Amino acid sequence: MNCVLSILAVDYPVDRYTCYLADDSGALILYESLVETADFAALWVPFCRKHSVEPRAPESYFEKEGMIYTGRSPSEFVKDYRHVQREYEKFKVRLETLPRIIEERSDVYKEGSAKATWMANGTQWPGTWVEPAEHHRKGHHAGIVEIVQEHPSLNKPQQDQKKASNNVTPLNFDGVDARLPMLVYVSREKSPSYEHNKKAGALNAQLRISALLSNAPFFINFDCDHYISNSQALRAAMCFFLDPREGDNTAFVQSPQRFENVDPTDRYGNHNRVFFDGVMYALNGLQGPTYLGTGCMFRRLALYGVDPPRWRPDEITVDSNRFGNSMPFLNSVLTALKQERRIAPPEIDEAFRAEMTMVVSSAYDQGTDWGRGTGYIYNIATEDIVTGYRIHGQGWRSMYCTMEVDAFRGTAPINLTERLYQIIRWSGGSLEVFFSPYNPLFSGRRLHLIQRAAYLNCTIYPVTSLFILLYAFCPAMWLIPDEILIQKPFTRYVVYVIIIVALIHIIGALEIKWAGVTWRDWWRNEQFFMTASLSAYPTALLHMVVKPLTGKGIHFRVTSKQTTTEDDDDKYADMYEMRWVPMLIPAAVVLFSNIMAIGVAMGKAVVYGGTWPPERRAHAALGLLFNVWMMAMLQPFALAVMGRWSKRPGILLVLLPVAFVVVMLVYIGVHALLVKFLPFIVI
Repeated sequence: MNCVLSILAVDYPVDRYTCYLADDSGALILYESLVETADFAALWVPFCRKHSVEPRAPESYFEKEGMIYTGRSPSEFVKDYRHVQREYEKFKVRLETLPRIIEERSDVYKEGSAKATWMANGTQWPGTWVEPAEHHRKGHHAGIVEIVQEHPSLNKPQQDQKKASNNVTPLNFDGVDARLPMLVYVSREKSPSYEHNKKAGALNAQLRISALLSNAPFFINFDCDHYISNSQALRAAMCFFLDPREGDNTAFVQSPQRFENVDPTDRYGNHNRVFFDGVMYALNGLQGPTYLGTGCMFRRLALYGVDPPRWRPDEITVDSNRFGNSMPFLNSVLTALKQERRIAPPEIDEAFRAEMTMVVSSAYDQGTDWGRGTGYIYNIATEDIVTGYRIHGQGWRSMYCTMEVDAFRGTAPINLTERLYQIIRWSGGSLEVFFSPYNPLFSGRRLHLIQRAAYLNCTIYPVTSLFILLYAFCPAMWLIPDEILIQKPFTRYVVYVIIIVALIHIIGALEIKWAGVTWRDWWRNEQFFMTASLSAYPTALLHMVVKPLTGKGIHFRVTSKQTTTEDDDDKYADMYEMRWVPMLIPAAVVLFSNIMAIGVAMGKAVVYGGTWPPERRAHAALGLLFNVWMMAMLQPFALAVMGRWSKRPGILLVLLPVAFVVVMLVYIGVHALLVKFLPFIVI
């Protein structure tokens, strides 16, 4: 609901945008929460406009301290602030009580043995019920389109609003436009007989319903855990579309993803600065950055699969085979092709409601081009990357938009297990793109050559985990009793490796300086890449290997970004929760084998150090260097293994030396016993 409130309060002409909430669960509680939100927005939005509030998501705004006031009524600010804060707390209480209210209402209206879920107006909810029943359960419910807040053109500007949140308010909004943009609740129909295509299917349904109601030439989507943190964000994105140089050929404008719940040390590389501030900027100099799933503003025509102006034919086919058999929707496509925009909302009658319900039905995509050449792409876990790739392949370009104050902010999975599940979906989806008809080597007829190489790198990077796995186990050579073959030319080999690694990092240093990425962010990126290469990336590769046998790709698993913990006072308590899953086994084996290897190396130095020739000592020192490097790279994973003990990261500096000494003493003891009782065994 904070996401919705930030959209309703954004600094943009109120009659020129509409907010749609896509609810794939079809739950009454979300619809009634949206109704409550629209009611609270009648107070929140004019308050934001009057006092130039930033950010315009109340939860984040009221958590801030030491705000600098930039509004026009400083004498009234404190009084208004306190009143709105009290109303926001009441609003949250109302949201918390909705489940109980719905349950009690359903008990009152109960008919016979079936317990339906009832709306406040005394009618049965067409979506999912609290107690599932036929046609009213997860994955099987009717489509719903409800206009929660009418288009502002239907209401006169409220320059002197005195009522908000069902209460008389003492706030003075004279001279403040208190109107709200249109707000629409959408839940597409679901049926066991049809594939629903996950997030891409929901976005396509939303794209069609928005065409009927507003048909705006631009379309921006947000994940529900993101909000607009800079009220100028939409205006900033529009500047790229209106640019007289490349604006007409710009398909979408992507903003970086920023997160506010990440711990100060960014233990698991959630900020991903190297990617957002380095890679994406670099792509901006080619054909443009890729689509990242949220915080991206699209040109509607580009999503429809229409070519950019420089390549666009005079005649474009608009028929049911491509767009579906809704005549109002086909007419909206023709209107969009003429760059026309509907100013007044359509007349909502029974026939129009039937059309709205039809375009969000389960079967609407069947036999059409939706999910292939039109809209968001289906059947790939990373629908965002492949959709952006398809658009670039038609000749469109994109732009990367960063602002001094972040445009959008969200929450990240700070628990390591959930973070790695997210990486599995991203990396597995990237591999699916490589093995799909959208392979960057052979498709995309208008994709620039260097952009094609960049996309190729973005799709095959998980394969590197195979080599990193081998590299990670090399330091365990200390566990082998005698020398191994790699030690013979070891010094020369290491010199070569050092030269290559040095060149790579010199290039990396130049890139980091250019992008403005800090060294700490770079180091966290390196550490997490190693952890992912020992867990998530091999798992994604395994999925691709078994896919031809099972017929199933990467499972679309909604990432859990907040879990219930006993320590409610610790903002980052979830980070210390460790949930073991099979994909963590290789990383754990590498970690513990390296701990043993260092201890054994110390033991060998004590037992044999005096008899080793200088060359052997040099080999030993270089081998031990690998172990230390691996331990440094796996430091975040080691902290994760420690669970709640990792609240004090410095404890590793005590535990690891103790572990090394214990292994060393065990090795020395075992060696002494074997020499005493089995002297003929060489160890």
